[in-house]
Amino acid sequence: MIRAKGVVSAVVLFALLTIVFQTLEVRAAQISRSSEGAPGVTTQSDADFYAAANEVLQAMSQILALPVKSPLRESIRTKAQIREYLVEQQDKEESPQKRYADRRTLEAFGLIPKGFPLDSFLLDLLTDQVAGLYDPQKKEFYIASWISPGDQKPVMAHELTHALDDQYFHLDKWQKAVRNNDDASLARDAVIEGSAVASMMDYTLADLHTNVRELPDIAPFIESSVADEMDKDPNLAKAPPFVRDELLFPYLEGAKFTQKVLKANGSWADFQKVFKNPPASTQQILHPDLYFQHVKPEQVDLPHLKSAIPQDYVQLDENVVGEFALGEVLRQFLGPGDAEKFAPMWRGDRYALFEDKDTKQTILVVLLALDNDSDAGSFFEAYSKALTNKDSLKTPMVQGQGFVAFDDVFLSCVRSRCLSVEGADRRTFDRIGHQLGWPAQARVSGAVFAEAPASGNSR
Repeated sequence: MIRAKGVVSAVVLFALLTIVFQTLEVRAAQISRSSEGAPGVTTQSDADFYAAANEVLQAMSQILALPVKSPLRESIRTKAQIREYLVEQQDKEESPQKRYADRRTLEAFGLIPKGFPLDSFLLDLLTDQVAGLYDPQKKEFYIASWISPGDQKPVMAHELTHALDDQYFHLDKWQKAVRNNDDASLARDAVIEGSAVASMMDYTLADLHTNVRELPDIAPFIESSVADEMDKDPNLAKAPPFVRDELLFPYLEGAKFTQKVLKANGSWADFQKVFKNPPASTQQILHPDLYFQHVKPEQVDLPHLKSAIPQDYVQLDENVVGEFALGEVLRQFLGPGDAEKFAPMWRGDRYALFEDKDTKQTILVVLLALDNDSDAGSFFEAYSKALTNKDSLKTPMVQGQGFVAFDDVFLSCVRSRCLSVEGADRRTFDRIGHQLGWPAQARVSGAVFAEAPASGNSR
């Protein structure tokens, strides 16, 4: 999958708390992190903790317009206990083979360095960052022991939002409904975490008699706070850009999306409709107007590739890239300006990754649908440059209109669709093009963009 997926669902991160408080300008200083085990880290009694949790639960129930259906379990966990939970969830959610495939996919897209220890890095990062979490299977929420009593209530507000949502919308089942589509799964993560960020902000703003819906656009404030926090946190600072961005996407882009929905619909009671009609892609999270207009991704299917790929190769992965991850690729190999320009042209995609059983070499096949024929022409020029930078390519062996071939990297665009194949020879690329039913001219001397009206929906 094209996700650096760790056990991050229903979690609030320490860096996020700092960003939120900077955004709100409610506090003059950032939350202070105490060393675990230091005297005075948790000075309140258990009775005080449970009373505070119940107080926040009632407040969040009122904010979200979700009456409490059943009691919850709550506890304070040490870093060691949180790490144990994260390891347990990691092993439960994905097999070692699946995690290997995930890592190889990210390497193939150039989003993490080859050999990067993704599993252990994410585990260390989350162990240090998790300030609280909610377990939908045990119906229990945890607070990290190093969060001071005075700073526990915002964490509770975030996690209890998950708990209340779970009582009504069954978060685990809701999320797993799209588990075979990583882009749709990330979009649902953004609903879960973004709404919890927004409700936490509402809880914090209550004494000021305002809320997220009434605030001006929070996007520029969040973005400036993120940049500041990334420079200060050593673990996030050394993370590959995609890992960091994908980790924060559900919280930050999700919060922006939630604010747009709240402003459009008026209340948290209306926001509940999002769980019943969830966004279908990260594109709808990034561009809420497309969600309001019900503009959904185009279905893209790869042909049966087994006969086209050399027989020594086995398929490791097949999934959806999505606008967010496509933007990350473009940002890394072209820059942020081109990413913002070309990634929104995305209308749908499907990719597959194959690996040679002996040499471990990979073949990456990506079929992209763009908004229209004109966008495909522009995208071709940009993506060919991205592939050149990504794979350190030199002079093309063959180049034509909408077609470029290097030694083992190929890109062709026909009408509103673009096919890239990396790590294969020309015969493999031609076989894939033939299976797509593309004209031979597109596979030999360069694609010709159709003179017919553009396919797809222009935006």
